[in-house]
Amino acid sequence: MSVFLPRCLLSRAHRSRIQAAFSRCAQALGPAFIGLLLMLAAVCAQAQPEDLDRKLDAARSQIDQAEKTLAGPVKEGTDLPALRALVLSAAAQAEAAVATLAPQLASVQARLDELGPLAAGQQETPEVAVLRAELNKSRAALDAQLKRARLLAVEGEQAAGQVSVLRRTEFQARMGERTSSILSSLFWSELRAELPGDLRRAARLSSGLMAAAQAGGARVWASTALVLAALLGAGLWAHRKLLGLTTTRVPPGRLRRSVHAWTLVLLPAVTAGLMAEAVYLGLGWTLPLPEQAARLLSGLAGVISFGGYATGLGHALLLADRPSWRLLPLPDALALKLRWMPLVLAVLMVLTWFFTELTAQISASLATTVAADCIVALAMGLAMGLGLLQSHRVRQQALRDPDAGAWPASPLWLSVLVGLGWFTVVLGLLAMLLGYVAFGSFLIHQMAWFAVVLGSAYLLAVLIDDGFMALLCPRTEVPAEAAAAAGQAAPTFFKVREQAAVLLSGVGRLLVVLLTLMLLLAPFGEGPAELFQRADKLHEGIAVGQFQIRPTAVLQALLVMVLALFVVHLLKRWLTKHFLPTTSMETGMQLSVATLFAYAGNVIAVSMGLAAVGIGLERLAWVASALSVGIGFGLQAVVQNFVSGLILLAERPVKVGDWVSLGGIEGDIRRINVRATEIQMGDRSTVIVPNSEFITKTVRNVTHANPLGLVQLKLPMPLATDADQVRSLILEAFVAHEEVLDNPAPNVQLDGIDNAGLIFNATGYVSSPRAAYGVRSALLFDVLKRLRDADIALARPPTMLLREDAAPREEPKAAAAAPLPLA
Repeated sequence: MSVFLPRCLLSRAHRSRIQAAFSRCAQALGPAFIGLLLMLAAVCAQAQPEDLDRKLDAARSQIDQAEKTLAGPVKEGTDLPALRALVLSAAAQAEAAVATLAPQLASVQARLDELGPLAAGQQETPEVAVLRAELNKSRAALDAQLKRARLLAVEGEQAAGQVSVLRRTEFQARMGERTSSILSSLFWSELRAELPGDLRRAARLSSGLMAAAQAGGARVWASTALVLAALLGAGLWAHRKLLGLTTTRVPPGRLRRSVHAWTLVLLPAVTAGLMAEAVYLGLGWTLPLPEQAARLLSGLAGVISFGGYATGLGHALLLADRPSWRLLPLPDALALKLRWMPLVLAVLMVLTWFFTELTAQISASLATTVAADCIVALAMGLAMGLGLLQSHRVRQQALRDPDAGAWPASPLWLSVLVGLGWFTVVLGLLAMLLGYVAFGSFLIHQMAWFAVVLGSAYLLAVLIDDGFMALLCPRTEVPAEAAAAAGQAAPTFFKVREQAAVLLSGVGRLLVVLLTLMLLLAPFGEGPAELFQRADKLHEGIAVGQFQIRPTAVLQALLVMVLALFVVHLLKRWLTKHFLPTTSMETGMQLSVATLFAYAGNVIAVSMGLAAVGIGLERLAWVASALSVGIGFGLQAVVQNFVSGLILLAERPVKVGDWVSLGGIEGDIRRINVRATEIQMGDRSTVIVPNSEFITKTVRNVTHANPLGLVQLKLPMPLATDADQVRSLILEAFVAHEEVLDNPAPNVQLDGIDNAGLIFNATGYVSSPRAAYGVRSALLFDVLKRLRDADIALARPPTMLLREDAAPREEPKAAAAAPLPLA
C-alpha cells in the first residue's frame, strides 16, 4: 500500500527513503499505525504551504499598493521604474509559487488516480478511506493556492503593463513640452524672477554642509587632504606598476594592449570614486549631514566615479601618448586633437546629474530647472560638435597634404555613424534653442551615453576575443599559415584549441552585444532590471506544440550530447588505435567496423540528448511521418546512398584499399562515407562516387580476395626466327625477374602465324595486380636486350602506302605580282 507523503523541504532520494520506511512500518505494525503516520506526514507538510502563503500575501500587498497608485492620477515625481520593479517582483514570486505547487498537485492527483473513483455503494477499508480523505483535503488546499498564485501572476503582469504605458506616455509628453527659448527675453525675465528664491533654498541646503565642514576642524580636513593625496599617489603608482606587469607578464600581442586599455579605464574610476567617498566621509565625520545633503552627496560620489570611468575610457580609446598600444585604428593627428574631449564630457555629465538632483532636492522653479538643464546640455552639445568639427578638419588636412601620412579609408558604417552624430548634435542644439529643452537635452545626453556604452562594449569584446585567443590558440614559433605554405600540417590538437577559442570568443561577444542593447534601451523605458526580469521568465520554457522547451533542459541536453559524442570519439579512437589492430581483421575491415561503431554511437548520443530535453523516441512519430513524405519527394537519393553505404560496410563487396573499375572510373578506394565513396585515380585526383552506384551497377574489383597479377607480353617475330630459341630467351627473362612467381610457372606460347611473322604470347604471375604494370615494363626491357644480344630482330609491322596527289598548279608570277587596282 502506498503511503501519501507530501513534498516538503526534502530531496527526492530522502522522500523515497522515508516513504519506503513508512511502508515497511505499516506492513509490520498493521493498520492501527497508519493514522499516526499520516498525522506526522501532514504536520511535516504544513511548513511549506504556510511559507507559500506568506509569500503570496506579500505579493498581494505589493500588487495592491501598485494598483492603488495607478487607480487615480499619478502624482508628479512618482518613481515609475521602481513601481514597475516592485510589481514584477511580486509577479515573479507568484510564478515561483506556481512552479512549486503545480508538481505537488499533480503528485496528489496521481495518487488519487491510483485509488480510483469510489463507486456507489462500495465499501472501503478504514485505512483507504482515511487515505482518500487526506488526499482530497491536500488536493483542495493545493488547488486553491495554485489558483491564487496564478491570479496574482496575471495581475502583476497587467499592473506592469499599465506602468509601462504610463512611462511611455510621460516620456512622450516630456519630449513634446516647449518652454520659452533661451534666446528670448521672456526666458531670462522668468529666470531673474525665480532665481533668488531658488538660491535661498540652495543656501539652506549648503548651510548644513558648511556647518558639518566647520565642525570637523582643521585636523579632519588635514587628514582628508592626506587621504586624497595618498589615493592620488596610489593611483599613479598602480598605473606604473600595472603597466610594467602588463609589459612583462602578459603575452605579447593584442591581449597586452587590451589589458592595458582596461587598466586605463578602471584605475581613474576607482581613484575618483574613492576620493569622492573620502570627501563625503570627511564632511560627515563630526556632525551628521542633513538628509537631503547626505542623499545628494552619496549619489554624487558614485557619479564622480562614473565620470572617472568615462575619462579613462576616452583616454584608453585614443591613447594619444602611446600610438603603438592603441586598439582603434585612429590616425595619430586625430587622437592628439581629441585628447581634451574625454575629460570635458565627463565633467559635463557629472554636472548634468548634479544640477538635476540639486533642483529636485530644493524643489527649484521650472525656469531654474530648465535653465540649468539647457546650459549644461548646450555646453555638452557644443563640445561634441567641436570634436566632430576637429575630426573633419584633420581628415581634410591629411587628404590635402600627402606628407601628413595616409588617412585610412572610412568604412560605410563609420561614415553613417559620423553622419548620425552630426545630425543628432545639430538637431539637439536647434531644439534647445527653439524651446524644446527636454527633447534637445535628451538627444545630447543619449549621444554621450551611447558613446560610453559602445566604447565599453568595444573594449570588452576585444578583451574577450584576445583573452580566448591567447589562452587557447597554439603558441608556436611558426604561424599556422607559414606551416601550411611549407607543406607542414598543423597538429589536430592545436586546430581544436583554435576552433574552441573562436567559438568561445563568438559566444562571449554575443553576450556583450546583448548587454549593450539592454543598456542602450534603458533610457527608453526598458532598463536592465526590467529586461533581466523578462529574461528570467525563460526558465518556464517555451511551448512548441505538446513540448515544453526550457533553457535548462536544452543546456542539459547539449551537455549530455557533447559528453556522449566525446565518449564515442574516444571509444572509436581506442578501437582504431589499440583493439582492432590486435585482431585478425584486415585494415579495410577494421575501418568499416570503426565507422559502423561511430554511426551507432552518434545515433545513441542524439537519442540521449533528445531524452534529456524531454523528447523521447516514442514522440518522434511526427518526425518519421515528415521524413517519409520528404523521402517520397526529394530524399530518395540521399536515403538510397545512405543505405547503400551501410550495405557496403556490412557485406564488403568493396573495401578501403581495393582497386576498382566502375563506369570508366578506375582507381583505389580511399574512404567509404555515409553518402559517397572516395576513389583516388592514377593521376592522384579524387572522384566522389555515390554509394548506390556500387550496389546497382557492375563493378570490377581487381584486388578482390587478394588475386594474383597477370603479366602478359606479345612479341611479333619474323617467320625465319628460331622459335625454340626465342621461347628459351623469354622464359629465362621471366625466371630471372625476382617478382615473377614460380607457381604458377611462367609460360610462353606461340599465339599464331600470319603474313607478318610469328606471334609469341608470354605470361607470368606476380603477387599483386598493382605490381603487374611495373614488372611488365621491366620484362620488356630485359627481353629486348636478350634478343638484341642474340642478334634476333623483331618483325616489322605492316606498312600502309598512302596515295600522293599531284602537286598544285602554280599561278603565273605576273598575275601574283600584279598590283591591286586603286579605287
